[in-house]
Amino acid sequence: MFTIDASDPTPLYAQLERAIRVAIATGRLHPGDKLPTVRQLAVELRINANTVAKVYGELERAGVLETRRGVGTFIRDRGGRAASLPDRERQLTMLADRFLAGAAELGVPAAEAVAFLKTRWLDQKRERSHAERVEQP
Repeated sequence: MFTIDASDPTPLYAQLERAIRVAIATGRLHPGDKLPTVRQLAVELRINANTVAKVYGELERAGVLETRRGVGTFIRDRGGRAASLPDRERQLTMLADRFLAGAAELGVPAAEAVAFLKTRWLDQKRERSHAERVEQP
């Protein structure tokens, strides 16, 4: 469900937090979806269970996840409430900076990386549209 890159200089907890947020933002995870247990995800990703617990705890405090005792951890239904504008802008800035830095490490100029991102977004949009048409009876 999520991937962690041990060679990435980004701390493991930050990679996992980002992966969960991206999965929600892209629609791979929806409100009410159950996440793996801390232990299951730690084993799957081959990381320390305390790292997973830290991420789950931070995302719960941020209102992204909710833990139901004895049942599990779920994507929280935010009732249509989005993150505050300053928080969203801060997160987007960090994401954009990481994207552009990663592209630069690959030797890809920023303009080319942004063009690729737009193309990828359009591809995903077409893929979702196609999947929705296939699912309809």
